[in-house]
Amino acid sequence: MAPTDETAQVAQQASPFGTTPPTGPPAGDAAAPGGRMPRWLPRAMVLALALIAVFQLGSWAFHQLTSLLINILIAFFLALAIEPAVSWMASRGMRRGLATFLVFFGATIAIAGFITLLGSMLAGQIIKMVEGFPDYLDSVINWINTHFHTDLRRVDIQDSLVHSDWLRKYVQNSATGVLDVSAQVLGGLFKLLTIALFSFYFAADGPRLRRALCSVLPPARQAEVLRAWEIAVDKTGGYLYSRGLMALISGVAHYILLQSLGVPYAPVLAVWVGLVSQFIPTIGTYLAGALPMLIAFTINPWYALWVLIFVVIYQQFENYVLQPKLTSKTVDIHPAVAFGSVIAGTALLGAVGALIAIPAVATLQAFLGAYVKRYDVTDDPRVHGHRSRDSGTFLARVRRLFTR
Repeated sequence: MAPTDETAQVAQQASPFGTTPPTGPPAGDAAAPGGRMPRWLPRAMVLALALIAVFQLGSWAFHQLTSLLINILIAFFLALAIEPAVSWMASRGMRRGLATFLVFFGATIAIAGFITLLGSMLAGQIIKMVEGFPDYLDSVINWINTHFHTDLRRVDIQDSLVHSDWLRKYVQNSATGVLDVSAQVLGGLFKLLTIALFSFYFAADGPRLRRALCSVLPPARQAEVLRAWEIAVDKTGGYLYSRGLMALISGVAHYILLQSLGVPYAPVLAVWVGLVSQFIPTIGTYLAGALPMLIAFTINPWYALWVLIFVVIYQQFENYVLQPKLTSKTVDIHPAVAFGSVIAGTALLGAVGALIAIPAVATLQAFLGAYVKRYDVTDDPRVHGHRSRDSGTFLARVRRLFTR
């Protein structure tokens, strides 16, 4: 018994609290006896690998379907834009499918007619430029020979261009690029068909789509969804119709100018300026004005200057007089917010984001406005930007400095 007592006494002295330290595994340790792997570890590893695989698969699928998702987003906003017209015809006894078809048919006829007129105008201008190119080249050669005392001839220049390696390489690259352009054209037509098909179903089956969406939500959430949908229809349709009205006014104003200057194809150019200036935000006016300026320059360089001056003046009139009155009840957002939303939409979705940014932000602003509690602002001069006389202005500080 003595050795046992000595062992216990030594163990008690080794422990700072006078207790014997545990010799087995700590309590709560899930390790299996004999150092084997815990039971939960294989399942955790399998679950982690499964989550990683699902994430990778989802990321791959999202990147593969990005183009389709963007097309569906465009189709949804297009369906929201034509929803008021379709609902108006449906409320008068017409079937929604037929009403949607009539709206699409009218828009297709208008777009096809505009593209046909614009294409014929551009083709005529290109033919005119090609036919007048030899005379223009002769005038340039005569000017060079007169001022630099050279002996250039148009025939020699043409022969050197025809037999040059640069022209041969350009023709080869152009022949290769024809296939790429054809593929891009076919891809663009397929995208347009996809957008038209989805937007048709979204507009024609709008009530069924809303009913299916609300069927999986409680009644309180159903009211919120329907309210958000109604706001989106009002803002998107209002944005489209206000832009259409401004495009009409802009087209009429530019038609009067171009017709008075005698610029050819004035109606087509006016429609071009009206549509491009209104449906391409921020820089659309200047892009739209470039084509009539170019056509006017072929008639008289001073006409191009007059067109530029008119475009700049009309842009200011539209920004500060016309647009605030037309959009105050439809898309009532601050110009700085509109500009920032266009920049953000362009950074996220490119040209598509620039087109849908303003109605999307207007919808979000109108929807969130009902949940933001507002208070009466105190009648303080600082609200209006006026500072009190005793404030720390530079003159007040100088006055206090000299009065000490």
